[in-house]
Amino acid sequence: MTSAVDRSRLPVPGDPPSVRFPSARVARLSSGLALRTVEHPGPPVVTCALSVPVGSASDPADRPGLLALTADLFDEGSLARPSLELHGALDRIGARLGTEVGTDSTTVSLTTLSRYAIDGLRLLAEIVAEPRFDPADVERVRDLRRSRLRQLKTVPGAVADRLFLETIFGTHPYGHPGLGTDEALASIEADLVRDFHRDTFRLGPATLVIVGALSHEEAESAAAEAFGDVPVSPASSVVVDAAMVPPPPAPTGRLFAVDRPGAVQTELRIGHLGVRRLTPEYHALLALNMVLGGQFTSRLNQRLREERGYTYGVRTSFDCRRAPGPFSMDGSVQADATVEAVSEVLGEMSAIGRDRPVTGDELGLARAALTRGFARGFETAGQVARGLTRLLIQQLPPDYYDTFVPLVEKVDEAAVTEAALTHLRADEAIVVAVGPLEQFGAGLEALGLGPLQTIDG
Repeated sequence: MTSAVDRSRLPVPGDPPSVRFPSARVARLSSGLALRTVEHPGPPVVTCALSVPVGSASDPADRPGLLALTADLFDEGSLARPSLELHGALDRIGARLGTEVGTDSTTVSLTTLSRYAIDGLRLLAEIVAEPRFDPADVERVRDLRRSRLRQLKTVPGAVADRLFLETIFGTHPYGHPGLGTDEALASIEADLVRDFHRDTFRLGPATLVIVGALSHEEAESAAAEAFGDVPVSPASSVVVDAAMVPPPPAPTGRLFAVDRPGAVQTELRIGHLGVRRLTPEYHALLALNMVLGGQFTSRLNQRLREERGYTYGVRTSFDCRRAPGPFSMDGSVQADATVEAVSEVLGEMSAIGRDRPVTGDELGLARAALTRGFARGFETAGQVARGLTRLLIQQLPPDYYDTFVPLVEKVDEAAVTEAALTHLRADEAIVVAVGPLEQFGAGLEALGLGPLQTIDG
């Protein structure tokens, strides 16, 4: 049977589905804890998420990784019960516990059947407010993380990520990976973790989110019963709001390399300081990124993979945070094509706002990629809870998700070109290469980007 589908052409995108994000009721418990509840009919489950605006940006300068280590210890027991008893209590109600640590916030979530909402909330309060931090547990988890860090020193992608962050941000709070460093973790003991938790995980600035098969009244009643006796203290000076920190100075060079003799590929990171999440051009930047390197059909992927055969694939992203995060191109290329790949990336970054502006067809595909699957991100209680915590972390308006698709659809070629001219700076981009230096070192310097600085990886 002959198919009527023309497989030589990309399918034409359909109209984007409308999105109506569930309405959240705003409340505050008598203790002072902020509360958001969403009625989500369907399966009898509930997701409870406590979002605290403290992330890896609040790591002490000499203790990178302390926040992530502290959060990783939450499920190692509470003051009321050791780890096995705590996990037994979670298992008895079929609960799934998760901890997400970002640069600007930490969210601890628990999903269980809605009939166990009060039990789940009590466990969540116990886990976050009264962690055990037994010295033996701290030492074990710390040493596991140190072992992981030592392993990552042999992974070119992880080395490139770390060097890129350190180069872009320097001593800025965003200038280190959340996992920290082996050297810093080595000196962390239980008392330090306990004191850090006391100073950072305060519930005054936190928000409890409850989404599931409960009414607003039932959710608020359960929250009041579970969190009623948990102290709610204001934020301490230990917590860093990166949005209030001056931006980092320009890097001291543009070319950085870690030598990996004999490697057949080079890990590349190319980029510069980007923008904060609340930038007015955010939707235009999303479309710009899709065209440049944000999807398989992007310019960079087509150029470097399909036309040149240098790579299995590359991607670009604007990592928008409370303060300006990085814009970066990430990918690995054939070692003998390193110089050509860098030249191509910088050329495409420059051309998209000048010689080769975005076309209508490219923008149509970018809009489709951003909007056609957008509604699928809010199908479950957990997805809705995660979406609501993102609004809180980034201080976005309540109708943000409702307006996302229309605002993306309004982005035109002129807006994307202007965003490229304003926010893509090929002449300032730094290049981090982890690979066989003998194959590309001289060629990179010949690009005219300045001297090549070799870093011990």
